[in-house]
Formats: sequence, C-alpha cells, structure tokens
Amino acid sequence: MRSPLLDIPGAVAAQAPDADVAAHYGDPFAEQRALLNGEAVVDRSNREVVRVTGPDRLTWLNDLSSQKLVDLVPGQPTQTLVLDLQGRVEHHLTLVDDGESIWAHVEPGAGSELVTYLDKMRFMLRVEVADLTVEYAVLTTRAELGPEALPEGTVAIGEDLLVPRRHLAEHLGLRPAGLWAYEAERIADHRPRFGQETDHKTIPHEVGWIGAAVHLSKGCYRGQETVARVHNLGHPPRRLVFLHLDGSVDTLPPHGAPVVHGDAEVGFVGSSARHHELGPIALALVKRTVPVDSPLLAGGVAASQEVIVPPDAGRNVAVDPALRRRIR
Repeated sequence: MRSPLLDIPGAVAAQAPDADVAAHYGDPFAEQRALLNGEAVVDRSNREVVRVTGPDRLTWLNDLSSQKLVDLVPGQPTQTLVLDLQGRVEHHLTLVDDGESIWAHVEPGAGSELVTYLDKMRFMLRVEVADLTVEYAVLTTRAELGPEALPEGTVAIGEDLLVPRRHLAEHLGLRPAGLWAYEAERIADHRPRFGQETDHKTIPHEVGWIGAAVHLSKGCYRGQETVARVHNLGHPPRRLVFLHLDGSVDTLPPHGAPVVHGDAEVGFVGSSARHHELGPIALALVKRTVPVDSPLLAGGVAASQEVIVPPDAGRNVAVDPALRRRIR
C-alpha cells in the first residue's frame, strides 16, 4: 500500500521490503537529527496492523507466544515472538493492550499469515482476530504529543503510533523523516529487525530477544523447550554483532552480504546505514565462535566488532542491558 508521503517533493522510495515508504526526503542526516530531537515523524505505514479483541485475549496470546502477557498493564508496550516447534522465530510482534483489545504491528507482508495462524488457534476461546492494515498506519516519533494533537482513534505503542490511515498524509504536523533515519538509530541502538537480522533458522538467544520479547519463567508455549535448553544448558550457534564499517568506502554492504573472518564465511549482514554521528554502521549475525576482537569483512567492507550478544550467551548468561544504547 503506497504511502501518500511519497508524493512529498524530494521523497525517495526505500528498497524492498520497504518500497512503499520513503527512505528520505532529501536530507537524511538532518532528518536523523530532527528525529532524535523529537521534531520529526517516520512513516512506517508499510508495516501491518493486527488487533485481537475478546475477554480471553491476554491469556490466549500468552499461551501462544514467548512473552508474559497474562497480567500486561493497559498502555504498557511490549514485544513477543511466535516460534515454531524447534524454537525458531516465525513472527515478531510489537504490541500494547488498551484495556479492551491487543494492538500489534508486524513486518510488511506478515499480517495475513499471522492472522491465519491465530485464527486456527482460537478453538472455543472468546477472542477475535482482525487484520486492520487497510485502516491503520504506523508512524514513529519521539515528539511528546498530547491526546489533543493526535487523530481520533490513534493507538500509542511507545514511540509508535497506530494512526487511522486517512490521516497519514497529515504526518501529525511534524517534519517527515525517512526510514533511513529510523534504521540508522535502530542499528545504533543494537535492536534487531525480524527478516533483516534473522533468517529461517534464528532462535531468540542469537539476536538478544531474551527479556525484551521472551519471558523465561512463564508457562509453556510452542518452542519453549529450545529456549529453556539453550538458556540452561547450551549456547546459541550464532550471535548478533554491531559493526563499525570502514568510512573510506562509499558503499554500504547490502542485506545478506557475507561476513568473512580470515578465509571463512562466518555470517551475513542484516542491516546497514550511515549514522550522522557514528558514520557507516551495520548489524550482522555471525558464528558464536568468531573471536570478539577480530576484524571482519562485511560485504567486502572492513569492519570492527562491538559485542551485543556475548559468545557465552545461554547457560543463564544474559545480554547485558548496558550493551543496548540509545544515541541522544
């Protein structure tokens, strides 16, 4: 669903899977700074919106996904994962409960598959699942906006706002910032994105979703056996790393580009961006055994590592929250 903000003069469309929104509007670094200062909004309307209603919604989704949701406080944003039987990530949801419904947004193209799965799992429970992508669009901003500044019907999930799609072109009266600005801050903040830093084999420990999207002491759910086994007995086979890229190279490694250590391919690039302070940066998924102080080549570009998920993750070793940073 092509965003009307692509019609703003100077807008340049992003690449797949984000081709329906703008990468930038002519000045990516200024847009990054405006976003950080709470003066801009990012159009992420290519993401898909799912709503779950009914009195059993929290206990039901709690039983189907990785996060503890049964006592979720209304208005508190969180994340959860839907895993397969082997503990591999199938869906990543960013969500909130408003006291009557759970509202979630997921990756472009993922809404229909998620709704189909959830519908199959309703059984006799009092829940209803709906894909509301045609009605709601995702905008992200750090601006402190009161209810009077938001279109009627807006749902807040932290910095993400689910806005009735008919109001999308108004972009909340803020300066529009392209997806490049958002992605640069996401990468700098060490936050993985499903489908970018993950593949069909990814388990939650590899990308640091333990805690943020996985509760380790809740009841059973599909894939929990793998999560518990890795946490208590083993290590994940791969780990998420932050890369400082060689700034003398004028290209960024694309998604999926190989990461090489010595003569061996040891992983792949997830996302890369040019940050207004840090320069060219990236997230990558590499083998756990790669030494943390070794230089790498990411898509042919020299890179140094910064640890996000440590090699000894698992066996009750958690990702240090101090490793998650926010550039202000």
